[in-house]
Formats: sequence, C-alpha cells, structure tokens
Amino acid sequence: MNALLKTTPLAPNRTLELARGDITLETTDAIVNAANEHLQHGGGVAGVIARRAGPKLEAESEAWVRTYGSVRHDAPAWTSGGNLPAKYVIHAVGPVWGTGDEDAKLAAAVTGSLRVADELRLKSIALPAISTGIFGFPKERAAGVIFDAICKYFENPSGLELVRVVLYDDPTAAAFEKAWHDLFSPKP
Repeated sequence: MNALLKTTPLAPNRTLELARGDITLETTDAIVNAANEHLQHGGGVAGVIARRAGPKLEAESEAWVRTYGSVRHDAPAWTSGGNLPAKYVIHAVGPVWGTGDEDAKLAAAVTGSLRVADELRLKSIALPAISTGIFGFPKERAAGVIFDAICKYFENPSGLELVRVVLYDDPTAAAFEKAWHDLFSPKP
C-alpha cells in the first residue's frame, strides 16, 4: 500500500495527492509511464511497469509506434494496463535534462497526460516524477513544474477528480514535499 504524504483540493471535486510508494500498485484509472519516444520500456519506471503489466503492454506499445510514430512530449500514447490494477497506462515522454526548453517539455508531458485521461473519460490518474531518473531533471525543479502544470490544467473543465503524484524513493519524496510546501502552504 502506498503511503499518502499530502493532499489538497484544487477545485470542487478535484484533489491533488502526493504519495510515496510503487506506482504499479495504484488503483487509479490510469498510471503514467515515464517513457521514451519509441516506447521501449527497458529501464527505470518504464521497465518496472512493463514487467508488471506483462506482454500485452509491450505489444500495444509496439503497435502504437507502428501506427502513430514516435511519441511527442505534448501527445502521450496510451495502452491498456495489462496485469496492473490500473485500466490504462499513459506513456508520457519527458525531457532529457540539458536538451533545452526542459520546463516547457515537462509541463507539456504532464498536461498531455491529463488531457489523454480526460479523453478516455477517466476519474483518476497517478503520475511518477517524470524525467527525474535517468533523464536527469533536477527533482525539486521538476516538482514545481509538475505541480504548476496540474494546477493550470484544472483552471479549465475536466472530468478528472483525483491526480496522485507517486514517488518511489526518499530523496524524490523529500524534494517534492519541499516544493509542495513552497506552493501550497499558506503565505504569511
């Protein structure tokens, strides 16, 4: 069971949560996979998701790329959840640190994931700390970009009721908790 760290309402019937644990255990309608543009799920969170979801996810990913081509930051792909508790996996391509315009690319990946969830008429979604692993995006900076993108998305109509950011390790959780405090704590 993942541990809930923080929660805040963003609008009527919309909640943002921060949790520490394993995203593959989430029972949200969808989880987000921090993917590469070719949906090759070898390492990091993508590898764990692919292994736990089973061969159906790999087959659907390969079919997606054959049909639509490489996945862009602003246009995530989606597949079924395979053997995962989540019904769908949304494959978001975050930026590699040092490639330029990283904040905008990360915000586009988050916004695109939320948009896909709305297109699929989902009520809940769980996201990892996109790009903060092998892609090298600084954790606290990524947290600010991710939280800001979620808040901005909810300025418009959405059927999503729950967005949960799920963090796998203590250093990432600490960075996201600091960003949460800076963004959501009452100002004096």
